[in-house]
Amino acid sequence: MIKGMTVGALRAAYQSGTLAPGEVMADIRRRAGDYADHNIWITLLDEQQQAPWLARLENMDPATHPLWGVPFAIKDNIDLAGVPTTAGCEAYAYVPEEHAEVVRRLIDAGAIPVGKTNLDQFATGLNGTRSPWGACANAFDDNYISGGSSSGSAVAVALGLSVFSLGTDTAGSGRVPAAFNNLVGLKPTRGLVSARGVVPACRSLDCVSVFAHDTGDAHAVLSVIEGEDPRDCFSRANAPHNGHWQYGCSNAPVTLGVIPSHQLRFFGDAAYQGAYHQLLDRLASSGVSLVEIDYRPFAEAAELLYQGPWVAERYLVIRDLLAQQPDAVLPVIRDIISKGETPAATDLFAAQYRLQALSVTCREQLERVDAMLTPTAGRLYTREQMLEDPIRLNNELGYYTNFMNLLDLCSVALPGGFTEQGLPFGITLVADCFSDRALLSLGAQLAPLLNGETLDTPMPQGRRADARHVEVLVCGAHLDGLPLNWQLRDRGAMLLRKTRTAPHYRFYALAGGPPYRPGLVYDEQQGAAVDVEIWQIPVIHFGSFVAAIPAPLGIGKVVLEDGSEVSGFICEPRALQGAQDITAIGNWRDYMAEKMAGQAAAERVP
Repeated sequence: MIKGMTVGALRAAYQSGTLAPGEVMADIRRRAGDYADHNIWITLLDEQQQAPWLARLENMDPATHPLWGVPFAIKDNIDLAGVPTTAGCEAYAYVPEEHAEVVRRLIDAGAIPVGKTNLDQFATGLNGTRSPWGACANAFDDNYISGGSSSGSAVAVALGLSVFSLGTDTAGSGRVPAAFNNLVGLKPTRGLVSARGVVPACRSLDCVSVFAHDTGDAHAVLSVIEGEDPRDCFSRANAPHNGHWQYGCSNAPVTLGVIPSHQLRFFGDAAYQGAYHQLLDRLASSGVSLVEIDYRPFAEAAELLYQGPWVAERYLVIRDLLAQQPDAVLPVIRDIISKGETPAATDLFAAQYRLQALSVTCREQLERVDAMLTPTAGRLYTREQMLEDPIRLNNELGYYTNFMNLLDLCSVALPGGFTEQGLPFGITLVADCFSDRALLSLGAQLAPLLNGETLDTPMPQGRRADARHVEVLVCGAHLDGLPLNWQLRDRGAMLLRKTRTAPHYRFYALAGGPPYRPGLVYDEQQGAAVDVEIWQIPVIHFGSFVAAIPAPLGIGKVVLEDGSEVSGFICEPRALQGAQDITAIGNWRDYMAEKMAGQAAAERVP
C-alpha cells in the first residue's frame, strides 16, 4: 500500500492523487482480517462507522489540517464518542457521548480513527497477555509478547494497520510495547497532553502516549495533541523551550548518561545484553560521549510505584466493580489492584518524602548529560513464559520504566536494532520534564546509529546547545564583577566562557554614565577583535533582561572568533554621538582601569 506508512508518505500520496483516504481505510480493514489471531482490536470500526470521518475530510483543507486522512488507532481506555470504552473489561464498559480531548484534537486535524485496541485490563501490566480478548501477539514473532498495557496500539502500527496510535503510559506502557515491536514510543511530560476522557490507571501519574514509526511522526502528532485543557485539572502549560519549533535533526555534540554494568539487568537474555553493548560501542566509536550515572535512586523510585501506596490510585478507579462483581476482573489484575485498599495516609506521606529526596538526586545526575540512555526492557519473554510467572516477569519488564512518572520525567523509546534471532531491541532516552522536543530531536540525530549504520565522520565534540537557556554575549558593564552584572546573576545566569569577537568590530565608550556603557559596531574593513564573555541565562528570564536594556542599545547577533554567532549587545548608530573609540584597547576592563586612573590623577591635581 504505502511504504513505511508514515504521515509524510501518506500525505505525499494523497497530494499526488495516487491514493485516497477511503482506499487506505478499506485496505486496512481488509488486512486487519489477516492478523485476527494477533488479537489487536476490541472494536474495529466498519465502513459505515468510518464514513462520517471520511465525509468530514471533504470540507477540510489538507494544507491546514496536518493529519488529513491519516489513520490512527486508539487504546480502549481512551474515549471515542459513540463507541464503547471497555478498559479491557466488558463489565466496566460504557459508551461515551464525547471524545477524549486528545482524540478530538486529532480528528479536528483530519485524522481518521481505525478502531479501539486491545490492552492489559485496566492498563495494569507491561506484557500484553492480560486481556479477556486474548493475548496480543508480537508483530515480529507471535510466540513472543507484544508488551503492554498498550499492546494493540503498538502492534497495529507495527503491522501497518494505522500510521500512529494512542496508548497510555503510567509505568512503561507506552515504551515497552514500542521496544518489542520496533517503534518509537513517546511518553510525554505529565500533563502536556490532556488525559480527560481517559480511564485512569493512576490519575496523578497517567500520560497519553504516542506510537509511531519515526520521531518525525511522533513530533507531528504531539504538535496536534499537546496543550492545556481547562477541563483537566492535571493539565499543564508547556514550557517555552519545549515548543514545536524546537524539534529538528541537528549535528550537535551528544553526551549520554549510561547505567554502570553492575546495575544493568537483562534477566538472562544474552541476546538483549549483546544488542545493548553493541549499540553502546557503536555510539562511542561515532563520537557520542558516555558518562556513567548511578541508577540506584531511579530503581528505588521505580519500586515505589507498585510496592508503595500509589497502587491505591488504581484501586480507586474500580473499587465499586471489585465490590460488586469481583469475578469480572482478571485474577492477576484483581490480586494487584486489591492491595490498594489497605495503604494508610501515613504510608503515602512517607513515600512522598522519600520520593522527593530521590527526585533531587536523580535530577542532579540528569543535569550532567543531554539524556540518560537505558534499555527499554531487559528481556523479551515468550507468551508461554509470561503466563507461567505473570507477576514476577511483569515486574522485571518495568525495571527501566516504572520510575518515570513518579519522578516527573519524560522519555522517548527508540528502535535499537535487532538481536541475532531477529527480534526487536530498543532503548529509551530520559530527561527532565518538558524536554520532549529535545529528546525527539536527539532521537532523530541518533537514528542512523541506532539502526546499525556507521557515520562517515564522527559527531562533533564539545557542548550541546540547551533549549532551556539562551547564550548572551556581554562586553561592558555586565561583565563578571562589574556594576550591572547583577542583572544577569539575579536571573540565574552563569558565566560559560571568556572569548573574543571576530576581528570585525569597532568598540566605543558611549557618552554618559555612570554606569558607563560600551558600544559594539560591526565594521568588516576597519574592525578588530574585542574581549567578551558568554553568559547562559534561563530562557524564561531572557525577555525581562532584554526589556531592561535602554536605547540605543539592544540585542543582536555577534560573530565570534571561531565564526559562530551568539546573541549579544550591539548599538544603533545614533549611540556613537559623543562616543570615544576604544577599539585599540579592545577590552572594557582595561578601558575602565585607564579611565579610573585618569580621574584619580585629575582629582589629585591642586
